[in-house]
Amino acid sequence: MSDDLRELPLRERKKLRTRRALAETALRLFTERGYDATTLDDLCDAVEVSKRTFFRNYRSKEDVALAADSDLWSAYLDRVAAAKPDGPLLEALRVALNATLEDMDPDWERRFLATRELSESVPVLQSHSLGYCQDTTRAMVETLAGRSGADVDDTCLRLTVEIFVASWRTACLRWTAQGGQGGRDGLTDLIERTFALIPDALTRAA
Repeated sequence: MSDDLRELPLRERKKLRTRRALAETALRLFTERGYDATTLDDLCDAVEVSKRTFFRNYRSKEDVALAADSDLWSAYLDRVAAAKPDGPLLEALRVALNATLEDMDPDWERRFLATRELSESVPVLQSHSLGYCQDTTRAMVETLAGRSGADVDDTCLRLTVEIFVASWRTACLRWTAQGGQGGRDGLTDLIERTFALIPDALTRAA
């Protein structure tokens, strides 16, 4: 049993195991059979849970397909909310991302890479992923604004978060295109190199 499970009450451990089983089985079925060809009934039968149990864990078929994404960003938002960073905000956000990636479960990057590849081939997942990205960006702005006392419409704050998200997406897309080369360390390295290019990007000649 992993350390993160040992620290939880029995009921929470069971709930987390069910959630993980749904996500891992969904990814396998969607990859093997195709997203559209796999129904929620198929998934629930494979995990041996009811649809009621499914909807206690995920809101939709799209949500369970993108579980590796939500696992990362839920953990990231929790870390940002709890942190008391100093110095440049953009750098603090990058450091928090690297720390969150380091703390993800050992199998996370395999699931994340498979999720990204699946999403690229299924239009409805592309749309859902973009919507989730917007929701996460909004939540990040609200969290940072609440912590600093800034207005959620603060242009500088929003611009900083948008630059952070764009940099992440740039590194992530490149890592995915390379087939996840280097694993999690490879992704972290691409993130750091992408963020290092921001000053040059902002002053690049037309």
